[in-house]
Amino acid sequence: MKVDGTPYRTIWLGADGTTVQAIDQTLLPHRFVVRDLRTMEDAEVAIRTMIVRGAPLIGAAAAYGMALAMAADPSDAMLERAYRLLLDSRPTAVNLRWALDDLRALLAPLPPARRREAAYRRAAEICDEDAEICRRIGENGLGLIRRLTPRDKGGRLNALTHCNAGWLATVDWGTALAPIYQAHNAGIPIHVWVDETRPRNQGASLTAWELSKHGVPHTVIADNAGGHLMQHDQVDFVITGTDRTTRGGDVCNKIGTYLKALAAHDNGVPFYVGLPYPTIDWTIVDGVREIPIEERSAREVSHMTGRTEDGELATVHVLPEGSNAANPGFDVTPARLVTALITERGVCDASEAGLLSLYPEQSRAA
Repeated sequence: MKVDGTPYRTIWLGADGTTVQAIDQTLLPHRFVVRDLRTMEDAEVAIRTMIVRGAPLIGAAAAYGMALAMAADPSDAMLERAYRLLLDSRPTAVNLRWALDDLRALLAPLPPARRREAAYRRAAEICDEDAEICRRIGENGLGLIRRLTPRDKGGRLNALTHCNAGWLATVDWGTALAPIYQAHNAGIPIHVWVDETRPRNQGASLTAWELSKHGVPHTVIADNAGGHLMQHDQVDFVITGTDRTTRGGDVCNKIGTYLKALAAHDNGVPFYVGLPYPTIDWTIVDGVREIPIEERSAREVSHMTGRTEDGELATVHVLPEGSNAANPGFDVTPARLVTALITERGVCDASEAGLLSLYPEQSRAA
Protein backbone atom coordinates (compact mmCIF):
# COMPACT_ATOMS: atom_id res chain seq x y z
CA MET A 1 0.00 0.00 0.00
CA LYS A 2 1.09 3.62 -0.43
CA VAL A 3 1.89 6.49 1.90
CA ASP A 4 1.87 9.80 0.03
CA GLY A 5 2.57 7.96 -3.20
CA THR A 6 5.42 5.80 -1.85
CA PRO A 7 4.76 2.06 -1.51
CA TYR A 8 5.39 0.60 1.95
CA ARG A 9 5.04 -2.59 3.87
CA THR A 10 4.72 -2.45 7.64
CA ILE A 11 8.00 -4.35 8.23
CA TRP A 12 11.01 -5.10 6.04
CA LEU A 13 14.71 -5.96 6.09
CA GLY A 14 17.02 -2.96 6.08
CA ALA A 15 19.71 -2.30 3.49
CA ASP A 16 22.44 -3.73 5.72
CA GLY A 17 20.85 -7.19 5.57
CA THR A 18 20.57 -7.48 9.36
CA THR A 19 18.56 -4.59 10.79
CA VAL A 20 14.77 -4.91 10.59
CA GLN A 21 12.73 -1.77 9.94
CA ALA A 22 9.12 -1.19 10.92
CA ILE A 23 6.60 1.65 10.92
CA ASP A 24 6.08 2.91 14.50
CA GLN A 25 2.30 2.70 14.85
CA THR A 26 2.25 4.32 18.29
CA LEU A 27 2.99 7.69 16.66
CA LEU A 28 0.36 7.54 13.90
CA PRO A 29 -1.53 9.46 12.62
CA HIS A 30 0.46 12.49 13.76
CA ARG A 31 3.98 11.31 12.89
CA PHE A 32 5.27 8.80 10.36
CA VAL A 33 8.43 7.27 11.80
CA VAL A 34 10.35 4.13 10.78
CA ARG A 35 12.06 2.31 13.67
CA ASP A 36 15.19 0.20 13.45
CA LEU A 37 15.04 -3.16 15.24
CA ARG A 38 18.61 -4.34 15.81
CA THR A 39 18.19 -7.05 18.44
CA MET A 40 15.63 -9.64 19.49
CA GLU A 41 15.00 -7.44 22.55
CA ASP A 42 14.09 -4.58 20.19
CA ALA A 43 11.62 -6.88 18.45
CA GLU A 44 10.12 -7.98 21.77
CA VAL A 45 9.66 -4.37 22.90
CA ALA A 46 8.13 -3.43 19.54
CA ILE A 47 5.54 -6.21 19.88
CA ARG A 48 4.83 -5.64 23.58
CA THR A 49 4.45 -1.84 23.30
CA MET A 50 2.46 -2.04 20.05
CA ILE A 51 4.98 -0.29 17.85
CA VAL A 52 3.90 -3.21 15.66
CA ARG A 53 0.44 -4.68 16.28
CA GLY A 54 -2.22 -6.75 14.58
CA ALA A 55 -2.06 -10.54 14.68
CA PRO A 56 -0.39 -11.16 11.27
CA LEU A 57 2.16 -8.39 11.75
CA ILE A 58 2.96 -9.64 15.26
CA GLY A 59 3.78 -13.03 13.74
CA ALA A 60 6.02 -11.46 11.08
CA ALA A 61 7.80 -9.32 13.67
CA ALA A 62 8.36 -12.36 15.88
CA ALA A 63 9.89 -14.24 12.94
CA TYR A 64 12.30 -11.38 12.35
CA GLY A 65 12.97 -11.30 16.09
CA MET A 66 14.16 -14.90 15.85
CA ALA A 67 16.37 -13.93 12.91
CA LEU A 68 17.89 -11.07 14.89
CA ALA A 69 18.60 -13.50 17.72
CA MET A 70 20.36 -15.90 15.36
CA ALA A 71 22.41 -13.04 13.92
CA ALA A 72 23.70 -12.30 17.41
CA ASP A 73 24.16 -15.88 18.63
CA PRO A 74 22.99 -18.97 16.68
CA SER A 75 23.37 -21.34 19.66
CA ASP A 76 20.72 -23.74 20.95
CA ALA A 77 20.50 -21.74 24.17
CA MET A 78 19.79 -18.50 22.29
CA LEU A 79 17.22 -20.20 20.07
CA GLU A 80 15.26 -21.32 23.12
CA ARG A 81 15.71 -17.99 24.91
CA ALA A 82 14.47 -16.03 21.90
CA TYR A 83 11.48 -18.33 21.52
CA ARG A 84 10.41 -17.85 25.15
CA LEU A 85 11.07 -14.10 25.26
CA LEU A 86 9.09 -13.39 22.10
CA LEU A 87 6.27 -15.81 22.98
CA ASP A 88 5.63 -13.93 26.22
CA SER A 89 5.39 -10.51 24.53
CA ARG A 90 1.64 -10.73 23.72
CA PRO A 91 -0.67 -13.57 24.87
CA THR A 92 -3.77 -13.39 22.65
CA ALA A 93 -2.73 -13.35 18.99
CA VAL A 94 -2.10 -16.95 17.90
CA ASN A 95 0.00 -15.85 14.91
CA LEU A 96 2.81 -15.11 17.35
CA ARG A 97 3.03 -18.72 18.49
CA TRP A 98 2.54 -19.99 14.94
CA ALA A 99 5.49 -18.00 13.59
CA LEU A 100 7.76 -18.90 16.49
CA ASP A 101 6.90 -22.59 16.22
CA ASP A 102 7.60 -22.42 12.50
CA LEU A 103 11.02 -20.81 12.98
CA ARG A 104 12.04 -23.09 15.83
CA ALA A 105 11.10 -26.23 13.88
CA LEU A 106 13.14 -24.98 10.92
CA LEU A 107 16.20 -23.87 12.87
CA ALA A 108 16.58 -26.51 15.58
CA PRO A 109 17.83 -29.31 13.27
CA LEU A 110 20.29 -27.02 11.48
CA PRO A 111 23.91 -26.55 12.54
CA PRO A 112 24.39 -23.11 14.18
CA ALA A 113 26.42 -21.83 11.22
CA ARG A 114 23.37 -22.12 8.93
CA ARG A 115 20.73 -20.69 11.25
CA ARG A 116 21.17 -16.98 10.57
CA GLU A 117 20.64 -17.23 6.83
CA ALA A 118 17.77 -19.69 7.21
CA ALA A 119 16.02 -17.51 9.79
CA TYR A 120 16.15 -14.34 7.68
CA ARG A 121 15.03 -16.25 4.59
CA ARG A 122 12.04 -17.78 6.38
CA ALA A 123 11.05 -14.46 7.99
CA ALA A 124 11.01 -12.84 4.56
CA GLU A 125 8.94 -15.74 3.22
CA ILE A 126 6.42 -15.32 6.04
CA CYS A 127 6.08 -11.65 5.11
CA ASP A 128 5.58 -12.43 1.42
CA GLU A 129 3.09 -15.18 2.26
CA ASP A 130 1.12 -12.83 4.50
CA ALA A 131 0.87 -10.19 1.78
CA GLU A 132 -0.37 -12.77 -0.72
CA ILE A 133 -2.82 -14.27 1.77
CA CYS A 134 -4.29 -10.86 2.46
CA ARG A 135 -4.59 -10.11 -1.24
CA ARG A 136 -6.59 -13.32 -1.64
CA ILE A 137 -8.78 -12.47 1.35
CA GLY A 138 -9.50 -9.21 -0.44
CA GLU A 139 -10.51 -11.03 -3.62
CA ASN A 140 -12.80 -13.43 -1.77
CA GLY A 141 -14.37 -10.64 0.24
CA LEU A 142 -14.90 -8.59 -2.90
CA GLY A 143 -17.12 -11.39 -4.19
CA LEU A 144 -19.37 -10.98 -1.14
CA ILE A 145 -19.44 -7.21 -1.48
CA ARG A 146 -20.50 -7.42 -5.14
CA ARG A 147 -23.58 -9.40 -4.08
CA LEU A 148 -24.78 -6.86 -1.52
CA THR A 149 -27.63 -4.48 -2.31
CA PRO A 150 -27.00 -0.97 -0.93
CA ARG A 151 -29.58 0.36 1.51
CA ASP A 152 -28.43 3.86 0.61
CA LYS A 153 -30.74 5.38 -2.03
CA GLY A 154 -27.69 6.84 -3.72
CA GLY A 155 -26.30 3.36 -4.34
CA ARG A 156 -23.34 3.64 -1.97
CA LEU A 157 -22.39 0.69 0.20
CA ASN A 158 -21.72 1.47 3.85
CA ALA A 159 -19.38 -0.77 5.80
CA LEU A 160 -18.60 -0.60 9.50
CA THR A 161 -15.33 -1.83 10.95
CA HIS A 162 -13.87 -2.04 14.45
CA CYS A 163 -10.23 -1.56 15.44
CA ASN A 164 -7.60 -1.75 12.69
CA ALA A 165 -7.46 -4.76 10.39
CA GLY A 166 -5.94 -3.01 7.41
CA TRP A 167 -2.44 -3.14 6.01
CA LEU A 168 -1.00 -1.70 9.23
CA ALA A 169 -2.17 -4.83 11.07
CA THR A 170 -0.53 -7.14 8.53
CA VAL A 171 2.45 -6.95 6.21
CA ASP A 172 0.36 -5.53 3.35
CA TRP A 173 -3.30 -5.21 2.22
CA GLY A 174 -4.88 -6.17 5.56
CA THR A 175 -7.58 -8.68 6.44
CA ALA A 176 -10.91 -6.92 7.04
CA LEU A 177 -9.92 -3.91 4.94
CA ALA A 178 -8.52 -5.88 2.01
CA PRO A 179 -12.02 -6.45 0.50
CA ILE A 180 -12.80 -2.76 1.02
CA TYR A 181 -9.62 -1.67 -0.75
CA GLN A 182 -10.34 -4.04 -3.62
CA ALA A 183 -13.93 -2.81 -3.87
CA HIS A 184 -12.72 0.80 -3.94
CA ASN A 185 -10.07 -0.05 -6.54
CA ALA A 186 -12.77 -1.76 -8.64
CA GLY A 187 -14.84 1.43 -8.70
CA ILE A 188 -17.58 0.25 -6.34
CA PRO A 189 -18.95 3.23 -4.37
CA ILE A 190 -18.10 2.34 -0.77
CA HIS A 191 -17.93 4.29 2.47
CA VAL A 192 -16.59 3.07 5.81
CA TRP A 193 -17.86 3.90 9.28
CA VAL A 194 -14.70 3.73 11.41
CA ASP A 195 -15.17 2.94 15.10
CA GLU A 196 -12.73 5.01 17.16
CA THR A 197 -11.85 1.83 19.13
CA ARG A 198 -11.11 3.01 22.64
CA PRO A 199 -8.93 2.92 24.60
CA ARG A 200 -6.01 3.01 22.11
CA ASN A 201 -8.07 4.50 19.28
CA GLN A 202 -6.73 2.18 16.58
CA GLY A 203 -9.73 3.01 14.41
CA ALA A 204 -9.45 6.77 14.70
CA SER A 205 -5.65 6.75 14.58
CA LEU A 206 -4.80 3.93 12.18
CA THR A 207 -7.79 2.81 10.12
CA ALA A 208 -8.81 6.39 9.31
CA TRP A 209 -5.18 7.23 8.41
CA GLU A 210 -4.94 4.21 6.09
CA LEU A 211 -8.23 4.89 4.36
CA SER A 212 -7.37 8.56 3.94
CA LYS A 213 -4.01 7.75 2.36
CA HIS A 214 -5.71 5.38 -0.09
CA GLY A 215 -8.60 7.75 -0.85
CA VAL A 216 -11.42 5.60 0.56
CA PRO A 217 -14.38 7.68 1.83
CA HIS A 218 -14.84 7.18 5.57
CA THR A 219 -16.25 8.72 8.74
CA VAL A 220 -14.92 8.20 12.26
CA ILE A 221 -17.63 7.47 14.84
CA ALA A 222 -17.74 6.93 18.58
CA ASP A 223 -17.62 3.26 19.51
CA ASN A 224 -21.21 3.24 20.74
CA ALA A 225 -22.72 4.78 17.59
CA GLY A 226 -22.68 1.61 15.46
CA GLY A 227 -25.94 0.14 16.75
CA HIS A 228 -27.78 3.39 16.10
CA LEU A 229 -26.51 3.48 12.52
CA MET A 230 -27.61 -0.12 11.96
CA GLN A 231 -31.10 0.65 13.27
CA HIS A 232 -31.40 3.41 10.68
CA ASP A 233 -30.25 1.33 7.70
CA GLN A 234 -26.94 3.14 7.40
CA VAL A 235 -24.78 -0.01 7.58
CA ASP A 236 -24.83 -2.65 4.84
CA PHE A 237 -22.27 -4.93 6.45
CA VAL A 238 -19.85 -5.12 9.36
CA ILE A 239 -16.37 -6.51 8.76
CA THR A 240 -13.62 -7.03 11.32
CA GLY A 241 -10.38 -8.90 11.69
CA THR A 242 -9.49 -11.43 14.37
CA ASP A 243 -6.52 -12.20 16.59
CA ARG A 244 -7.56 -15.80 17.17
CA THR A 245 -10.36 -17.90 15.71
CA THR A 246 -11.24 -21.23 17.26
CA ARG A 247 -11.81 -24.52 15.49
CA GLY A 248 -15.52 -23.99 16.15
CA GLY A 249 -15.61 -20.53 14.55
CA ASP A 250 -15.59 -18.29 17.63
CA VAL A 251 -13.74 -15.06 16.92
CA CYS A 252 -11.50 -13.16 19.35
CA ASN A 253 -10.93 -9.56 18.35
CA LYS A 254 -10.44 -6.12 19.87
CA ILE A 255 -12.67 -5.35 22.85
CA GLY A 256 -16.06 -4.10 21.63
CA THR A 257 -16.32 -6.44 18.65
CA TYR A 258 -18.84 -8.65 20.46
CA LEU A 259 -21.19 -5.70 20.95
CA LYS A 260 -21.02 -4.85 17.24
CA ALA A 261 -21.89 -8.45 16.40
CA LEU A 262 -24.89 -8.37 18.74
CA ALA A 263 -26.15 -5.15 17.17
CA ALA A 264 -25.64 -6.55 13.67
CA HIS A 265 -27.51 -9.74 14.55
CA ASP A 266 -30.43 -7.74 15.99
CA ASN A 267 -30.70 -5.60 12.86
CA GLY A 268 -30.14 -8.25 10.18
CA VAL A 269 -26.80 -6.77 9.12
CA PRO A 270 -24.20 -9.29 7.82
CA PHE A 271 -21.20 -9.65 10.14
CA TYR A 272 -18.08 -10.83 8.30
CA VAL A 273 -14.62 -11.64 9.64
CA GLY A 274 -11.46 -11.63 7.51
CA LEU A 275 -8.74 -14.00 8.64
CA PRO A 276 -5.58 -15.68 7.37
CA TYR A 277 -5.00 -19.35 8.20
CA PRO A 278 -2.30 -18.71 10.86
CA THR A 279 -5.00 -16.95 12.92
CA ILE A 280 -6.99 -20.17 13.29
CA ASP A 281 -6.24 -22.02 16.53
CA TRP A 282 -7.14 -25.62 15.73
CA THR A 283 -6.42 -26.72 19.30
CA ILE A 284 -9.46 -25.07 20.90
CA VAL A 285 -13.21 -24.96 20.26
CA ASP A 286 -14.75 -22.72 22.95
CA GLY A 287 -13.33 -19.23 22.60
CA VAL A 288 -15.00 -17.71 25.67
CA ARG A 289 -13.55 -20.31 28.01
CA GLU A 290 -10.26 -21.15 26.32
CA ILE A 291 -8.75 -18.03 24.74
CA PRO A 292 -6.48 -16.05 27.09
CA ILE A 293 -7.56 -12.40 27.16
CA GLU A 294 -4.79 -9.86 27.53
CA GLU A 295 -5.29 -7.39 30.37
CA ARG A 296 -3.47 -4.25 29.32
CA SER A 297 -2.31 -1.28 31.36
CA ALA A 298 -4.99 0.84 33.03
CA ARG A 299 -3.04 3.86 31.80
CA GLU A 300 -4.41 3.26 28.29
CA VAL A 301 -7.87 4.03 29.72
CA SER A 302 -6.91 6.80 32.13
CA HIS A 303 -4.69 8.75 29.71
CA MET A 304 -5.11 9.98 26.13
CA THR A 305 -2.53 11.36 23.73
CA GLY A 306 -3.33 13.79 20.95
CA ARG A 307 -2.08 16.75 18.98
CA THR A 308 -2.51 20.22 20.45
CA GLU A 309 -3.49 23.29 18.46
CA ASP A 310 0.18 24.24 18.07
CA GLY A 311 1.02 20.83 16.60
CA GLU A 312 2.69 19.30 19.65
CA LEU A 313 1.80 15.87 21.03
CA ALA A 314 0.48 15.87 24.59
CA THR A 315 -0.76 13.18 26.98
CA VAL A 316 -3.51 14.06 29.45
CA HIS A 317 -5.23 12.28 32.34
CA VAL A 318 -8.99 11.96 31.71
CA LEU A 319 -10.27 10.17 34.84
CA PRO A 320 -11.14 11.63 38.24
CA GLU A 321 -8.29 11.40 40.71
CA GLY A 322 -8.49 8.10 42.54
CA SER A 323 -10.68 6.28 39.99
CA ASN A 324 -9.48 2.83 38.95
CA ALA A 325 -9.60 1.52 35.39
CA ALA A 326 -9.79 -1.98 33.91
CA ASN A 327 -8.53 -2.70 30.41
CA PRO A 328 -9.28 -6.11 28.88
CA GLY A 329 -7.82 -5.93 25.38
CA PHE A 330 -10.10 -8.38 23.56
CA ASP A 331 -13.47 -10.09 23.65
CA VAL A 332 -14.89 -13.19 21.98
CA THR A 333 -17.74 -13.16 19.46
CA PRO A 334 -19.52 -16.56 19.40
CA ALA A 335 -19.70 -18.28 16.03
CA ARG A 336 -23.51 -18.02 16.01
CA LEU A 337 -23.20 -14.24 15.50
CA VAL A 338 -20.77 -14.45 12.57
CA THR A 339 -22.35 -14.51 9.10
CA ALA A 340 -19.25 -15.81 7.34
CA LEU A 341 -15.48 -16.15 7.63
CA ILE A 342 -13.42 -14.79 4.73
CA THR A 343 -10.10 -16.58 4.29
CA GLU A 344 -7.43 -16.83 1.62
CA ARG A 345 -9.01 -20.13 0.50
CA GLY A 346 -12.56 -18.87 0.26
CA VAL A 347 -15.63 -18.01 2.31
CA CYS A 348 -17.19 -20.41 4.81
CA ASP A 349 -19.64 -20.69 7.68
CA ALA A 350 -18.28 -19.89 11.13
CA SER A 351 -18.23 -23.49 12.29
CA GLU A 352 -15.90 -26.44 12.52
CA ALA A 353 -17.52 -27.96 9.43
CA GLY A 354 -17.15 -24.68 7.56
CA LEU A 355 -13.49 -24.28 8.39
CA LEU A 356 -12.71 -27.92 7.62
CA SER A 357 -14.36 -27.51 4.21
CA LEU A 358 -11.56 -25.06 3.40
CA TYR A 359 -8.80 -26.74 5.42
CA PRO A 360 -9.54 -30.47 5.13
CA GLU A 361 -5.96 -31.33 6.14
CA GLN A 362 -6.84 -30.19 9.67
CA SER A 363 -9.41 -32.99 10.06
CA ARG A 364 -6.54 -35.24 11.11
CA ALA A 365 -6.13 -33.13 14.25
CA ALA A 366 -9.76 -33.54 15.30
